[in-house]
This record gives sequence, C-alpha cells and structure tokens, in this order.
Amino acid sequence: MALALAEADRALRAGDVPVGAVVLHDGAVVGRGFNTREARFDPAGHAELNAIRMAAARLGRWRLHGCTLYVTLEPCAMCAAALVQARLPLLVYGAPDPKAGAAGTRLNLVDDRRLNHRVEVIAGVAETACGDLLTRFFRERP
Repeated sequence: MALALAEADRALRAGDVPVGAVVLHDGAVVGRGFNTREARFDPAGHAELNAIRMAAARLGRWRLHGCTLYVTLEPCAMCAAALVQARLPLLVYGAPDPKAGAAGTRLNLVDDRRLNHRVEVIAGVAETACGDLLTRFFRERP
C-alpha cells in the first residue's frame, strides 16, 4: 500500500484527486497508476484503470489471473467492473468511498460462481493515511 500511496501523492501534486494503485504479480510490481482525469481530460483516467492497463501490457495479457490490485480508495462502479472483467482475484484498498464506492456491491453480484468472477476484497489497509490524503486535497480545494 505504500507504493499506492506514493502514486496517490503524484496525483495530488498534479492537481488530481489523490488516488494511487499498484498491481502485483508473483510479488513484483507489474502496474502502477494514479488519477490522470484532470491532466488528460479523460473520464476513464482512474488510478485503477491506469495500473490495470500497464499490468496487462507488461504481462502480455488482459486477463490478470494471479495478480493483486492495491488502491488507496475503494473503487467506483466503473473500476469495480474492470476488476471483474480483468479477472483480478484480489483487491486491497485503503479508504472507503461512501459516496461512490462499489467494492461491496459490484464485485459479488451473482451467487453462482459459474456466472460471475469473484474478487476477494480486503478493506481498510492504511485507511488513515489514504483518507488523510483525500481530506487534504478537498480541504485545500475551494
């Protein structure tokens, strides 16, 4: 999560909502990302999606079996759907997003495992540090 926090700090310095993400495979970092929505005028420039794209390119496959995504903020519905489609088995996130978070509702939609890929979720890792970055960003912005 420390690497994801460093990515979130990059987003903060660039003037975007401070969210960072890191994808690991066999203990090695294969993807990193931070929010680039404002800098690139890209509504899909979310930290998670940027990290997933990099991991897919490095691994040469878009299905990310055996990978773990660490992200500083609970994913939104769009990012949660991307996690399921990429077949990421494990999501670890820091701060919850009570307004737009979708980890609890979107990642386990169907009871029959043959119909829906499951993502194990670990929440609240470094929650205070992750939440403090967001609080700082919104406190400093009008």
